[in-house]
Formats: sequence, C-alpha cells, structure tokens
Amino acid sequence: VTVLVCAFFTTFTGASGVTILALGGLLMPVLQSAGYSERSSIGMLTGAGSLGVLFPPCLPLILYAVVATNTKLVSLSLSDVFLGGAIPGALLVLMTIAWGVWKQPQASIVRAPLDWVEIRKAFIGALGELFLPIVALFALFSGFATPIEAASVSAFYAFLLYLVDARWVRKARIRNELPQMMSECGLLVGGVLLILGVAMGLTDYLIFAMIPDQMVDWAQATIESKLLFLLALNGALILVGCLMDIFSAIIVIVPLIVPLGVVFGIDPIHLGIIFLANLQLGYLTPPIGMNLFLASYRFGKPMSEVIKASLPLLAVFVIGVLLITYVPFLTTWLPGLFK
Repeated sequence: VTVLVCAFFTTFTGASGVTILALGGLLMPVLQSAGYSERSSIGMLTGAGSLGVLFPPCLPLILYAVVATNTKLVSLSLSDVFLGGAIPGALLVLMTIAWGVWKQPQASIVRAPLDWVEIRKAFIGALGELFLPIVALFALFSGFATPIEAASVSAFYAFLLYLVDARWVRKARIRNELPQMMSECGLLVGGVLLILGVAMGLTDYLIFAMIPDQMVDWAQATIESKLLFLLALNGALILVGCLMDIFSAIIVIVPLIVPLGVVFGIDPIHLGIIFLANLQLGYLTPPIGMNLFLASYRFGKPMSEVIKASLPLLAVFVIGVLLITYVPFLTTWLPGLFK
C-alpha cells in the first residue's frame, strides 16, 4: 500500500521529492508499526518516492512529448507516450513491492480488522478529489482541451473543491486563507517558471551552437553498437538525474538525445521512457542523488544512513531500468496495440 500511495502521489505531483516531503512523515510510523525496521522504512520511502513518473497523466511524460516533438525529428502523441510508460512503470512498482514483501518482518503483527464504515466515510470524504485525475484525463483525451487547457480545467476543479471544503466542511474564513494560498502557489509556480526559462535559454544556445549535430557526429564515429550506445546513455542520464531536476533535464537534455536516438534507430517513445526511468534512478544514486538529500532532511538522519538504507532499492531500480532499456517490447507493445 505504501508503494502504491507514493506512486499515485508522484503521478499527480510530477516530482518525487515532493512525495518524500509530504508523505514521509505520515507513512514512516505506519511502516514501523507494521514491524519494518527504521532502515527498511527509510529505504522504501526514499525509493518509492521516485515511482509514478511513468504513469499518466504525470507532467514529465507530457513535457517529454512536447519537447521531443518540437525538435521536428519525431512526432509523438500524448496517448502513445502515456501507454508506453504504463508497463515499465508497473514493472518498477511491482519490483519495489516484491522487495517490500521480501523485507517484511517475520514476527507476527497484530492486524486490526477492516472497518468498512470508516472506509466508506473516507471514500465519500475523498470522492471529489478522486475525480480530479478523471477530470484531467477526460479533458486531455476527449479532444475537449489541449494539455495547457486541461491543466487549467484541473486547477479550476481543484479550486472549486477547496471552496466547497472551506465553506461547508471546515467552515473556514476563505478571505483569510485564499490570499495566503494564492501567494504560496505564485511563489512555487514562479520558481518553476524561472527554472524552465533559464533551461529553455540554455537549450536554444545549445541548438544555435549546433551541439546536437556535433554529438551525433561524435556518436556515429565512436559508438558502433546500439546496445553500447544504450549503456552509455544510461550512465549519462543517471548523472543528469543526480545533478538536475526533472523539468530542467527534460528541457535541456531531450533536444540533445532525440537526434542520437534517431541515428541509432531507437523508438522515440522507448527513448523517453528510458530517459525518465534513468532520472528516477539518478535521484537515488549516491552521493548526490536529490532524493537522498530530501530524505535526510525529512527523516532527520545523516546522509550516510539514508544512503545505506536506499542501496537495496537502488539495486532493484538498476535491474528494472536495464530491463526497460534492453527489452523495448515493454514500452512499445501497448502503443502498437492501440494503433
């Protein structure tokens, strides 16, 4: 359940670090009460926070499709990219769950029976929020809205939910809460836009300097095997995942690797899933993986302890990423099935 909750949360936030910060304190006691050690709990939450990026309608998938299409070398539809990420994402989730089951404590834990009355109350209470992904996906795939318009519709729906909750559930003073909420949202969105603006400027410079063309020439002269290229790509993308946030990485790196993918005959959907899966892996890679720092801050533990706790799941993710990389069928089967 912990893995699924983290994956679901990351799917709709688009950032694994947010999942660790938001859910870490909530789920840590739950895991420990189930008998997991502190190290296993930290490792699971740090790793599971990276899951969800490959599931629709996660923003990195949308951004990759847009940026890759803007290179004019490939043409990607959002539906194909969403379908391409489904099986690889499920693979990583299942592998993480399997690791969690394997680490499950052997001591008998007294489990409380399910309280269906409480479940029903919780379901009814969250009904509005549960419709949020349905609203987003319907607006996107029905042809009713473009990705930007679908995001606006989803934001407006979330705003309506807030008004209903504040006015009739919590009886809060909207005049006091709303300005502060809008201010915090403005700071967050403004920071993201600033990062993306700088990243797009760097991308334009790289294209103007013909860096992608030079990389293609170098790769063709140096790397003869497609398999070797994929291995080198994995290593480079893991390093990118350690050093850059996911949105900046997409804006800056995707225009550089798409021409290489075309030269080596890699399906652009497969290339995108490899790209995002490696970024997930990079966030866990010591000593500078971003999620390691966030987990250290959230759980109040030294980096050395967080790294030790995360190493088993890092190994699991490495196996998963290699399978995604070298078994393209996992990515291309669903998009091909629905064409």
